Amino acid sequence: MEGSISKQFLIRLFLSLLAINSCINSSSATRPIASKTSTEFIKTSCSSTTYPTLCFASLASRATLIQTSPKLLAHAALNVTLSTAKSTSVVMLHLSKNPGTKPREAEAMQDCLEELSDSVDELRRSIAEMGQIKSSNFQLTMSDIQTWVSAALTDETTCSDGFNVKTKNGKVVRERILNIAHLTSNALALINSYASLHA
Repeated sequence: MEGSISKQFLIRLFLSLLAINSCINSSSATRPIASKTSTEFIKTSCSSTTYPTLCFASLASRATLIQTSPKLLAHAALNVTLSTAKSTSVVMLHLSKNPGTKPREAEAMQDCLEELSDSVDELRRSIAEMGQIKSSNFQLTMSDIQTWVSAALTDETTCSDGFNVKTKNGKVVRERILNIAHLTSNALALINSYASLHA
């Protein structure tokens, strides 16, 4: 009696494992198709931005998260931009404190760091607001987000203008700031596309 119970238990366990394995295989088989669709969606959406190659390169790795959602795409673009702005701020802080940095260049970096700090705040506020969007407050919230992202772009442009590209540090910093400005410009274009769907 005891032997037949354990035999039945093993058969049920085997069948359960077989069913689980079948589910896993079928879901992983559909994943590449979904990912390809998501990747195509990102590529198509990025084609309407000013810097489509950068747009696609910065967002393609998030395809499974974005899927085919214009909102998630705009949200991801903001997150990528914020992350890049924060890491650039850290690099600039180190460069500005480097003993080899000329006083005028260090001063330009400090000014730029303030602009970048404002930009980071504006991007954070935009991301927070993006999470609060409802159909009842859509237009007002989108207007706020567009204003903050535009302000962030202005701060970044002001920052990059203060550097002499003939110096090594100036060239490095300007390239990094321009990269953030391009990411911000792309994020704004994707936000505008998302907003136009609800116009």
